[in-house]
Amino acid sequence: MKLSQFKFHLPSELIANYPEDNPDSSRLMVLDRKKQTIEHRQFKDILEYFNDGDVFALNNTKVFPARLYGEKEKTGAKIEVFLLRELNRETRLWDVMVDPARKIRIGNKLYFGNNDELVAEVIDNTTSRGRTLRFLYDGPYENFKKTLQHLGEMPLPKIHKRAVEPEDNKRYQTIYAKHEGAVAAPTAGLHFSRELLKRLEIKGIQFAEVTLHTGLGNFRTIEVEDLTKHKMDSEEMYIEEATVNTINSAKLQRHKICAVGTTTMKALETAVTINGMIKTYKGWTNKFIFPPYDFTVADAMISNFHLPVSPMMMMVAAFGGYDFVMKAYKEAIEKKYAFFTYGNAMLII
Repeated sequence: MKLSQFKFHLPSELIANYPEDNPDSSRLMVLDRKKQTIEHRQFKDILEYFNDGDVFALNNTKVFPARLYGEKEKTGAKIEVFLLRELNRETRLWDVMVDPARKIRIGNKLYFGNNDELVAEVIDNTTSRGRTLRFLYDGPYENFKKTLQHLGEMPLPKIHKRAVEPEDNKRYQTIYAKHEGAVAAPTAGLHFSRELLKRLEIKGIQFAEVTLHTGLGNFRTIEVEDLTKHKMDSEEMYIEEATVNTINSAKLQRHKICAVGTTTMKALETAVTINGMIKTYKGWTNKFIFPPYDFTVADAMISNFHLPVSPMMMMVAAFGGYDFVMKAYKEAIEKKYAFFTYGNAMLII
């Protein structure tokens, strides 16, 4: 498929800058692939579509405050540093992006905090905006991480055009987030409340957790018309044996597997075996899923409404069927559904 096939006009006012007060009361569009029907519900109504023994696969990654603001030595120029991933714990090496990048060269020192609590030295150029930083911090690692947490802010996408607020520390995080490492929230999971999870549990729904640390590659502009030529950034992922057992057992008993979010779906499809089961996994994935694609693991999928020409939207179109999903997105715009990070949800069954 071509990139241009995923273009559509999204009015800017439909990009939700704030979540709903009650996340599980969010609007939910339900797409039934077999009947080719579209229903308009509330998120908590997902209870009606699943039964005892079905499994919800969740991505338990935790977003860390990845955006830092510092100053360049001597000039005092304001520099934004976006932490991508830790390269070496002992030497405090990090892979980052800097803005404006043209001012930042190897050997430069950057200072963070009102009292220069943190200093970093640029030791390598990785891409036009990418750099490797060594943080010059002599204290214990735990203190270093606390300093990063204190100085950093939650990496809310800049498309929201608003300042990050203290409340975003909680609302830009799923309630089941456990393992820190993501620079973007797995947004489909933001709709779950503790009450809804409990109601699902009472109904007999099982939960299987994967960890995929969402990276910025999901938001990078795709610059090729031929999607087979696009390379996704790699993201770290883990699937433990307990998750494998829960999912494979449910599949053998013909229960439904629902992938909560595109990152969960990516993890499941990365770890699938030739017999249609999944295996334990520890490593990286750069899987890029777009139509046509034969999914092996999940029977259902929960997702937010994504931006045009984004990899997430392409995966949803692959799962729901390109024509059906494009029709649903058109209807979502007509009915003023909220899009992106804090937007409404879609269930595809």
